[in-house]
Amino acid sequence: MLELLGAGLIGLGAVFFVAGTVGLLRFPDVFCRLHALTKADGLGLALIALGVALQAGTGGAVFRIALIWGFVALASATCGHLIARHARQMAGGRHD
Repeated sequence: MLELLGAGLIGLGAVFFVAGTVGLLRFPDVFCRLHALTKADGLGLALIALGVALQAGTGGAVFRIALIWGFVALASATCGHLIARHARQMAGGRHD
């Protein structure tokens, strides 16, 4: 039962990754694209990490999955902020 729930969470996470990719390709400007991509990918990553953690055999594996999720979430937020900041500066004519 736990394996089935884990597989369902992984599948649902993959759906969110696909939705984020569609948003990246279809939305009109960088800010809409960035919002769609970061939100959908963040939720997709969390669902996949949770699904994999449910299927993990040991507490150490669950800890490593949580650690990976935390680092990827931090990196994603940082990159999203930097991209938005650069786009705002380019739109305003500032080149700091």
